[in-house]
Amino acid sequence: MWEIVQKRPADRWGVLVFKDKSGRDLLHVPLAGWLPEAECVGALDLRPHHCLGRTGLRQLVKTLGIPLEESQEPVTGAGVPDDGSDDTPYRPVHTGVTRWHGYAKGLAIFGWFIAVVIGIAADLVWAMPVAAGALCLLPAGDAVVRSRSWWRNKQHRRVAAKTEIRPSPAAGSGATRRFLRTASLRVFPHDVVLTNTLGEERWLGRAGTHGVAHLARLVDAENGEPLGVEVRDQDGEARALLPWRFWFAGSKGSEGWTALAGALGVPVSDEKYQRPEQGQLWWQRHALAADARKMSPMEAREVRKRGSWYGSVAGTEEPLTLPFFSALLLVGLFSDEVPMLLAGWLSVLTIALVLGPVVVQALVSRLSYDRALETE
Repeated sequence: MWEIVQKRPADRWGVLVFKDKSGRDLLHVPLAGWLPEAECVGALDLRPHHCLGRTGLRQLVKTLGIPLEESQEPVTGAGVPDDGSDDTPYRPVHTGVTRWHGYAKGLAIFGWFIAVVIGIAADLVWAMPVAAGALCLLPAGDAVVRSRSWWRNKQHRRVAAKTEIRPSPAAGSGATRRFLRTASLRVFPHDVVLTNTLGEERWLGRAGTHGVAHLARLVDAENGEPLGVEVRDQDGEARALLPWRFWFAGSKGSEGWTALAGALGVPVSDEKYQRPEQGQLWWQRHALAADARKMSPMEAREVRKRGSWYGSVAGTEEPLTLPFFSALLLVGLFSDEVPMLLAGWLSVLTIALVLGPVVVQALVSRLSYDRALETE
């Protein structure tokens, strides 16, 4: 038996609870974590039973023959039904950073604090390089995680797609080099993968009722100008929204549109779409307006904010706090004592590991990747 427990905002659209015959919870699945377009449907007030279809879980229910019911029973702050038991069911929640990275960060902060306190209280000079080394663990751990992520992404890109569609923006649309190099739409035998300017991937299945089953080109109801493309499932629900101006309005756009329709092998239709008031973007009132923004070129400032390691993963405070605390030990560079000299050089290394990537990213963004290009 299983049931759906709804909670907001920690587990938006509900939590799928698998139970055994005695009613004991076995597994909790937050529906928002298994919905590909979870961050793009802010305008939709989805009920849990709607999410079941979009995630493919409804098809799983029918295949397994498990009874399904919806419940409004109280849940805890962690999204776990408050049944009074001490056993916590497994929650398949996926995060982008390995668990050891969080442990290393906690150990680094704790080690720095203890070493500084002992060094000052006991006048122990060797505590200073220990403190500096502890701080260095933070950017060093970041470097390891980022290197591993880069290598995995490199290996992943070797997987050849059946068809890969690259953006073909209209001239003067403001497309950037980053958008042209990063954004793509890849068609695999069993999946469709959409990648935005930041390199974020969204995987949509091709099989089952939740799979891609229809392409709808939205055209202006007044002049017939193509506006965007909706990727829909078998229930007619829009799962993705591509702005036509940035994807198919350029010199190679018609080729890309034909290749996409041919690779998917699904029905294609033109549907009239009423633009909003003048001065607003055509997708302003669309349920997937957030998706259209994601699949368009982004402003350089937004890309640097959302695409940086510290802005999206580590925390925006680290580029300020780590150099500040490391700078306190830079006086060791002018000391004749070996421990203080070592602490000074470790502090230099920490500052370089923290600020180096930030400076490089800002320069590359401003001078190259995020400047608007003149496209044909």
